[in-house]
Amino acid sequence: MGKKERMNLSIIDRELKIDGSIVSRGKLIIKGSLRGAIEGETVIIAEDGDVHSDARVTSMTIGGSFEGDIYASKELIILSTGSCAGKVECKDLIVENGGILNAEVTCKTSRKMALEAGKKGKSDTRIGVGKKIEL
Repeated sequence: MGKKERMNLSIIDRELKIDGSIVSRGKLIIKGSLRGAIEGETVIIAEDGDVHSDARVTSMTIGGSFEGDIYASKELIILSTGSCAGKVECKDLIVENGGILNAEVTCKTSRKMALEAGKKGKSDTRIGVGKKIEL
């Protein structure tokens, strides 16, 4: 029999406020308040979540409020209850009807992201600078 691989699950609950950096493996669900840096795989900001951060993640889903810089190597999803402000760099971007995106956005292919990882140079694939998009 093969060994099942379990995904770690961490939750920052509604009454919890964190001021500092978080490094997480697996899935991180934020229902509370976070100020600081996030490094992780899958991050979900629940409807009650409030995050002011610089984030380097594989995938992020925003149902609450996010302000800061996001580098998502795969996808950024903004739900109908979510809002995102700041700077975004991702491969795939999904904004549900009602979701708010007010950010400088750069969407890149996997190859471009791999080539530019760690570099400070900017590409010319920006699709919006400081524009508020309400769908």
